[in-house]
Amino acid sequence: MKHLLSHLFKKLDGLSTFPFSCILSFMQTEFSFDEMKPKSSGEKIIVYTDGGCWGNPGVGGWACVVIAEGEARELSGGEKLTTNNRMELTAAISALSAIYNTERLRNNPIQVNIDSQYVKNGITSWILNWKKNGWKTAAKKPVLNQELWQKLDALNSSLNVEWNWVKGHAGVEYNERCDQLCQIEMSKLK
Repeated sequence: MKHLLSHLFKKLDGLSTFPFSCILSFMQTEFSFDEMKPKSSGEKIIVYTDGGCWGNPGVGGWACVVIAEGEARELSGGEKLTTNNRMELTAAISALSAIYNTERLRNNPIQVNIDSQYVKNGITSWILNWKKNGWKTAAKKPVLNQELWQKLDALNSSLNVEWNWVKGHAGVEYNERCDQLCQIEMSKLK
């Protein structure tokens, strides 16, 4: 596992100046947990995510911890100029992409623990009206981060996901770890 993650981080470090879509494309097409274990027990996968920014917009970082098959796996990355909301969305997309790309985990129930009301409410409630209204808000303005919402919606629709809000900076172990990873990623780009 350490070899796979260090390989991933080396690839992502080299891509840190590439556009965001390139990193997401890499995550969605190449990374999975398939080489780690041969088969899943079907038990619930627990995910924690976080995103952050120094300035908004500013240097941003995202991170997720995916707990599956008795192991906690960490993924993280960042961008030089982004927003907090984009990083929160990216963390969720990255976690669900890794699970979706791991065929033996794809059918497991997933609990995403997220400290962003924006992402939790967006994916569980607001998105229904956004899609019905042609990706416009109730105020008839274009939905911000539409391309990320569409990716998250596709993943959410393809997987069995339960969304759970957790309070940030409240001592929740893996949420705190995600925050630490975000800070590390942002410091690399400062």
